[in-house]
Amino acid sequence: MNTAGHSEATAHRGLELTPFRGLRYDPDRVGSLAAVTSPPYDVVVRPDGVHHLQSADPHNIVRLILPQAGTPSAGTEQAAHTLRRWLDEGILAADPEPGLYVYEQRDEGGMLQRGVIGALRVSAPAEGVVLPHEDVMPPVVADRAALMRATRANLEPLLLTYRGDGTAAEVVERTAEKPALLATTTEDGVHHRLWSITDPTDVARIQSDLGRQQALIADGHHRWATYLRLRAEHPSPSPWDHGLVLLVDTARYPLRVRAIHRLLHHLPVADALTAVEGLFRIRRLDTPLTEALAALADASCAGNAFLLAGDGAFHLLDRPDPDLLARTIPADRPAAWRSLDATVLHTTLLDHVWLIPEDSPSHIAYIHDTAATVAKAERDGGTAVLMHPVREEVVRDLARQGVMMPRKSTSFGPKPASGLVLRALEI
Repeated sequence: MNTAGHSEATAHRGLELTPFRGLRYDPDRVGSLAAVTSPPYDVVVRPDGVHHLQSADPHNIVRLILPQAGTPSAGTEQAAHTLRRWLDEGILAADPEPGLYVYEQRDEGGMLQRGVIGALRVSAPAEGVVLPHEDVMPPVVADRAALMRATRANLEPLLLTYRGDGTAAEVVERTAEKPALLATTTEDGVHHRLWSITDPTDVARIQSDLGRQQALIADGHHRWATYLRLRAEHPSPSPWDHGLVLLVDTARYPLRVRAIHRLLHHLPVADALTAVEGLFRIRRLDTPLTEALAALADASCAGNAFLLAGDGAFHLLDRPDPDLLARTIPADRPAAWRSLDATVLHTTLLDHVWLIPEDSPSHIAYIHDTAATVAKAERDGGTAVLMHPVREEVVRDLARQGVMMPRKSTSFGPKPASGLVLRALEI
């Protein structure tokens, strides 16, 4: 059986997607649909980003997915109270009948992505139906679990990919020719549209296609781990048996893969460079960011490479000492895993050279935006570690082998906007 999440069906149960009554903003009760949306919670990591979204509209979804309060428990209670209030006031309302949702993203550069949003049966890893490719951080899973318990809702969909037989894609494309339930353009210039599929025949065709497929988690490993935890806490059958996902057929709509960068809060660039002298080749680049990233891409073709920033320049690290890698990277793992940049960063640099705990938010942050990572490092006196993206086929091959990549190794996109459709477990 192929377990890559992108080809043959499983020998038993495949993807089981169920219609649900989506919670959606009443456009007459908010300033604009664009103003109440947000990127996924793990993309909005900067306090100024949260403040910007909160300021866009008093009902922005960030108040639910990233509640700001004195303590984590106060935050979850605040989010639950806010959700109940918005439901009582009609800010959010459930659609009249259950459906699957077609979701489209399009930008001026020609990017077009469409997929189906529904409530997916949460399956154990041993079933090989939904395949992760990255490890997760337990504190983040605990945080997301507390939030879902308090709100009793799936507030934003995970992004999963699969390769179908074309049946679901045909329904998706035919649906996209009809008037949309909602359409909005977010400040990044992406156009979003959403449709509901309630016709039993169309729903059955999608379910039949998906029922023979597996999926790869493209974005949302922590939320999927949260779904698994919450399902285990509640005797089946229960609403926790399913979780909100967006499924994209990458045979029709290929995703792009980008890197997730690291910000080392308490490590000045000078100290970082001193520690790696003699272990990596170091070259200073007094060039703009775009040229520095091009140099990183060139160096990555030959092996492991990183860009350090935070002192007004860029420093290209490549050609790691083979003896260092042999001492620090487990030899019993697949070669593709041992050669990952993220493996070398975490297993060699963080664990053995810089001695930085990867699980501590006070020491390290994971940021998707390249320029923002550099700017924050320069502002705070830390070190930005810029990564080159891993190739999608490497992700797929490791998932096929059941091998987990280091945490935050990839960023698949485009990611679905949060706030367009939510799932309340008791509606």
